[in-house]
Amino acid sequence: MPGKDWLPAAVRAVAIDRKLKSGEALFRFGDKTTGFCEVIAGRVRMCRVDRSGREVILFVAGPGETIAEASLFSTVYHCDAIASTDVLVRIYPKQALLAAFEKDRKAAQAFAATLARQVMNLRTRIEQRNIRSARERVRHYLGLNADAGGRSVSLPGTLKDLAAELGLTHEALYRTLAALERSGEIKRSKGKIALLRRRKI
Repeated sequence: MPGKDWLPAAVRAVAIDRKLKSGEALFRFGDKTTGFCEVIAGRVRMCRVDRSGREVILFVAGPGETIAEASLFSTVYHCDAIASTDVLVRIYPKQALLAAFEKDRKAAQAFAATLARQVMNLRTRIEQRNIRSARERVRHYLGLNADAGGRSVSLPGTLKDLAAELGLTHEALYRTLAALERSGEIKRSKGKIALLRRRKI
């Protein structure tokens, strides 16, 4: 059973695969925690509902990414996890993981490193959200996510997913991308944005 490389074989052996249809919940706020999850196929959004009933997206996970790591140290989930597409998710049971971490120092260190990377990614997202101009926020994202040559950005999901990650309405993102394309900064194609002018971030 394939999984994250650092996971002990005993944990991979008891993992549970679960298929979800688009719109189906993997778990809801307040549900009892069972373990953390790896997205094998599709996309899952972590979200909360604010007082006005609006869904606030915290993170969108794609293939190879994990979610709900903090659930290992909590009795209940603190947000919803909803399938944005049809998905396959692998659930690693909480008790098996905690027992493995007590026995396997390298696995525990690798898990800590995973959490550290997530903290760095979260700080980057906070930095992006603090940029008031939609155009500059999009430019910041494109600069950070460009390929090694700085020439293009591959979009892991839909433009709606990107808008949610950037904290923009999808209408504002579409307008911003159209303006950048008209100005000759980018060129859009399916699943990719070519950068025609290199910018330093």
